[in-house]
Order: sequence, then structure tokens, then C-alpha cells
Amino acid sequence: MLYQIYETQRSLMEPFSELAKATSKALANPVNPFSTLPAMQRSSAAYALVHRLLKDYEKPAFGINTLEIGGTEIAIHERVMVDKPFCELRRFKRFSDDPKTLESLKGQPAVLIVAPLSGHYATLLRETVRAMLEGHKVYITDWKNACMVPLSEGEFHLDDYVNYVQEFIRYVQEQHGNCHVMSVCQPTVPVLAAISLMSSRGETTPWSMTMMGGPIDARKSPTAVNDLATTKSHDWFSNNVIYRVPSSYPGAGRRVYPGFLQHAGFVAMNPDRHASSHYDYFKDLLKGDQSSAETHQKFYDEYNAVLDMDADYYLETIKTVFQDFSLVKGTWNVKSVEGAPELVRPQDIRSTALLTVEGELDDISGSGQTRAAHDLCSSIPAADKTHLEVQGAGHYGIFSGRRWREVVYPQVKAFILKYETQGRKAAATSPAATPATAKS
Repeated sequence: MLYQIYETQRSLMEPFSELAKATSKALANPVNPFSTLPAMQRSSAAYALVHRLLKDYEKPAFGINTLEIGGTEIAIHERVMVDKPFCELRRFKRFSDDPKTLESLKGQPAVLIVAPLSGHYATLLRETVRAMLEGHKVYITDWKNACMVPLSEGEFHLDDYVNYVQEFIRYVQEQHGNCHVMSVCQPTVPVLAAISLMSSRGETTPWSMTMMGGPIDARKSPTAVNDLATTKSHDWFSNNVIYRVPSSYPGAGRRVYPGFLQHAGFVAMNPDRHASSHYDYFKDLLKGDQSSAETHQKFYDEYNAVLDMDADYYLETIKTVFQDFSLVKGTWNVKSVEGAPELVRPQDIRSTALLTVEGELDDISGSGQTRAAHDLCSSIPAADKTHLEVQGAGHYGIFSGRRWREVVYPQVKAFILKYETQGRKAAATSPAATPATAKS
């Protein structure tokens, strides 16, 4: 019922949002002889803020069309390479007319970025993708909004997430010989499971895995997110935050954890900060500071765009990661595509290098939660395990913003290049190795 009430409210507010937008523009229009009056400017700014508060935020586009690399402008073409019921594997294909630049692009490492499925769209990692494109062939998981997935496509479980990741890894390996995997926040757990299972089966695993700000061991330095999961029972989550998609969507009838509830949780964690941000936006409009106002708009266009998660996946993640701690206790069994249970054994990973990244001020994945992967992956040589703690960085600062660009990305790039070089050298000298392809 709550979902239906929310949809009704959203539909009712939409006309008022558009009216507020139109009124703001009319009051600020230079043709309006009163537009320069302080009262008019204040009213225009107020209506603009009302529009932003009431509007419906849709999925943003990545919008990465060009990129400058080494003084040469590179064209970017976004493609869907694998289309699954609940996820698309996207690639950002790079093009150049300069032969030297094109040859350089062909020799760069292939990286699969596994985006979070925790409320926001994969476009939240836009800055991550943009930076990685400077020196890598980039693929990303673009998770679909569960309300748009028809019931005929079946359910989606945490096991399915793990199996999706394995399928995507194999696809990128097939295209480029091998690859590197980067997981940001929530997917660190299923990505570690996916690579563990591949290693246990004797499959070729990625040359490296970079894990950033994720709850590998949620018992360490628990945050408000962890506390909620441990103080409420599994039945509480099932009875209080799971609703059926209304009939106005393709996924009508599907049980989901609605995105608007997740968004409310995000805001509730730092209400004062968001209130101050909106007030600052109002003052920027009054001052005519369009640059600051646009920065605010871009951030909240992304932050306020949320998706629904399939109920089975969400509830199983809560139980497995935040209540039972199944990964770190060695009790997590994942069903393969064929339906056979397989025990997740990170200690079986031997030939994949590990880099973990944590933010000093991360209030979502606490200190030590991601670093715990080093103890679990006990068979990876110590020389192939690296940890980076980013001073002064919160959760988002480790994959976007100045600290990502200036501190994290250079080290991630160097780490990946090191094991790309080692991996290709080992593949070239191994008698049984099949020469790796190097597609652009």
C-alpha cells in the first residue's frame, strides 16, 4: 500500500513542480521589468528550490562522449555488450583517428567495474569511469530498476548477482585474454565470492581485484548502516520495507525494496547536511552564482535518482552480509547457474592480486571492513596484497571528487598496470598458454 500512496503523491506533486519551475523562470526573465528587484529574485530562487524538492528524478545518463588523452580528443561510444534480465554490461568504446593514439589504446588493460546495487544507479560512478577511461578499456555493470523488470523474468537472488559477475568476467576475458575487476561498496562481497568460486573450480581468474569501501567484514567498526541491520530481525525487514510494484510499471506485482525508502534512509543519515546544502543552493541563486548552483543540481540529479531492488536479493544481502557474516565465517554457499550449492572459499584465490581502498571518514563501510579481505585471501602472496587508506576521505570521496582523481586513481592505475604486465608476461612464457588477444 505504501508504494501506491507514494506513486499517488508523486503524480499529484508533478504538476506543482512544473508550475514552480515555470514561475521561477518567469520571475527571473530579463523581459520582466521587475526581475531585478530583490523580492522578485528571492521569489524566483524560492520557486526554483521548490521545483527541485518536488520533481521526479529519472535515471541520469553517463554522458561521457569525448575524453582528452595525451592532448588528443578521443570519441567515446557507450555500448550494451551483454543484456541480462536484471543488468546490462556496458562498454565505453574509445575511438581515435590518430594511429599512434589508437595503438596505445589497444595495449591498455581491460577493467570490469562492478557498480553497487544498493539504491543508486551505476551512473553514480561517472567520475570513476571517466578517470579509468584515460588508461583502460572500461566495462561496467548497469543494474536495472526492478520495477521495470516483468515478473515473467523470474526472481533475482544474491546468488544470481554472483553468477552474473562470473559471466561478465568470462565475457571480458574472452574479449581481451584476461581482465582486472574493480568493485565499489556493496559489490565487494559478491565479487570476492565470484572470484573465489572461479578459483575453486580451477578457472582462470582476473589478474587483479580492487575493492573499495565495501562491507567484507561488517563486524569491524560498525556504522549506522550495520547497526540497523543487526538491531532489526530478518522478519522485520520483510514485513516493513518490502512492497509490491504498482500496476503502472512493467514489473507490476514484483516484491521490491523501493528506491524511495532507500533514498529516505540516505537523507536520514545526514539530514542537517542536506538541509544546509539546499539552503546554500537558494543563496547561490540569490547571488547569481550559477556555477555553484549547477554543481548542486548535478549532484542531486544523481543522488535523488534511485532504483528498486528485488526483495529476494535485498533480504538475502541483509542476512548474508550484515547478520550472519557468512563470508568471513566460511559458511556461505552460493547456488551455481545449474543449481548446485558451492562453498565460497576466498583462501582458494592464488593468482589474483588484491588492492583494498578505505576512506578514513567513511560512515557507510567502517574502518577495517574492506581490509578484512586480506585475511580471507590467505593464499595470495603478501607481495601481491596492497591496502590504501585515504586520509580525509568519506565514502564517496574514494571513488569521486578530488581525492579520487589525485590520490586513489593514480595508485589504482599503477596497481593494475603492474599486474597487467606480469600477467601478459606469464601468459607469453607459459607453454600451455593461449596467446591473449588485445582488442581496442
